[in-house]
Amino acid sequence: MSYGLAGWSRALVRRLLEIDRPVQEQSEAELEAQMLRDYPWNFTVNFLDGAFFWLGLSFASSVTILPLFVSKLSDNPFLIALVAILGQASWYLPQLFTAGVIESVPRKKPFVVNVGFFTERLPMWLLPVAALASLRSPTLALVLFFLAYAAHGLGAGLIAPAWSDMLARCFPVNKRGRFFGVTSFVGTGLGALGAVLSGWILAHYPFPTNFVYLFLLAAVTITISWGFIALTREPVYPVPAHAARRVRGGSRRKMMSILRGDHNFRRFLAARLLSSLAAMGGGFLTVAAVQRWQLSDSTVGLFTAAMLVGQTAGNLAAGLVADRWGHKLSLETGLIAITGGFVLAWLAPDPSWYFVVFFLFGASAGIRIVSGVLIPLEFARPNHRPTYVGLSNTTMGVGSALAPLVGGLLAEVGYNWLFAASALVGVLALSAMHWAVTEPRHQTELFEPDVEGVAL
Repeated sequence: MSYGLAGWSRALVRRLLEIDRPVQEQSEAELEAQMLRDYPWNFTVNFLDGAFFWLGLSFASSVTILPLFVSKLSDNPFLIALVAILGQASWYLPQLFTAGVIESVPRKKPFVVNVGFFTERLPMWLLPVAALASLRSPTLALVLFFLAYAAHGLGAGLIAPAWSDMLARCFPVNKRGRFFGVTSFVGTGLGALGAVLSGWILAHYPFPTNFVYLFLLAAVTITISWGFIALTREPVYPVPAHAARRVRGGSRRKMMSILRGDHNFRRFLAARLLSSLAAMGGGFLTVAAVQRWQLSDSTVGLFTAAMLVGQTAGNLAAGLVADRWGHKLSLETGLIAITGGFVLAWLAPDPSWYFVVFFLFGASAGIRIVSGVLIPLEFARPNHRPTYVGLSNTTMGVGSALAPLVGGLLAEVGYNWLFAASALVGVLALSAMHWAVTEPRHQTELFEPDVEGVAL
C-alpha cells in the first residue's frame, strides 16, 4: 500500500514537472532564434501576468492592508511582526532548497505553472475565508490567515528560481530590465488604483465585510494572472550531464564552491544582507502612524496608493537605468530611497510626511523587485543560474526574517529609535554595495564552480 502510494506520488511529480517529455535537440543558435522569435508573445503574456499579479497584491498589501487586518483581531505586536516576516522573507527563504532540483530538469515552466498553481495561487483563496471566520472566532481567523499567507509566500519562493531562469531564457539580457520595468510600472500603477479602491472599500463597509471583499479581489486577480503566465513559450535547453547526474550532497558542495571562490558575488551577498536588515522598520510604518495620529482606515488605503506610486516610479527607473548602466547602480539608488524614507519617518512632525515616506519606501521596493531579481542572473553562467538565484534570494530571506524581529524589539523602545536604526543600516548597506561590489557586467570572466561532488 505504502509502496503503491509512493509510486503514485513519484509519477504525479514527474507528470507535473514534465520530466519524461522528450527534449528536442537544438543548437545555441536555434535556441537564440526561438527566443527572439517568441519575444513579442512572451513579453505580452508575462506582462499581463505581472500586471494582474501586482494589482492583486495591492488588495492584500503586506505593509498596509494585512497589518491593519491583524490589528483588528489582536493587539499583540508579535503578530504584526510576523506579517512583516512573512511579507519580507517567505518568498526568499525557500529558494536555496529547490535550486538544485530546478537545475537538473530541462523545463522550468512546469515548476512555475503546474506546481505554482497549488503552492502560490491557490492559498490566496483562503484569505477571504479567514476574514469571514473573524465574525465567529478571531483566533480561528488568525490561524487561517497566517496559514494562507505563509503558504502563498513560501510556495512562491519554492518556484522562484525556476521563474527567474524561465524569464532569463525568454528575454535577452539587454531587454530584461525593460521588461521588468515596464511590467512592474503598469502593474503597480494599476495597484495604485487598486489601493484607492481599497481605501474606499475600507471606509464604506464595516469590518470584516471590507476585508472579505479586498481578499476576494486579491484572489481573483492573482488567479487571472496565472492564466497568462501559463501561455509562456519557453525555449528548452538540454541539461548538462553533471547537473542531471548530481550525487547526494553535490548541490551543497557546489554552493560552498561559489561562496569560497566567487569573491565579488560573496561581497554582493553581504551587501544584500545589510540591505534586507535596513528594511526592518517597514512593517511598522503604518502602525506607528495610526497610533501616533489616530488615522482612519481610509487614510491607510491612501498610504498604500502613495507606496504603489513610488513603486511604479522605482520599477520604471530601475528598468531604464539597469539596461544601460547595470543593476548595481539601480540597487544603490533604491538604498538611498529607503534610507531617506526612514529619516523622514523618524523626523515627521505630522502625518502628511508619511505620504513621502511611503512613496520612497515603494520606490525602493520597486527597484528591488526589478534589479534584485535580475542581478544574480548576471553573476552566473547559464547552467548555474538557479543556484546563484537561490543563494542570493535566500540570503535576502535570512535578513528579511531577522529584520522584523529586531524591528519588533526596537519598536518596544520606540518607533523613532526603530526608524533611526533602519536609516543607519541603510547607510552601511549603501556603502558596502558601492565600494565593495563590482558591477557583474564589468567582470572579464564569470566564475565556474568546482565540480567536485558531481558525478561525471
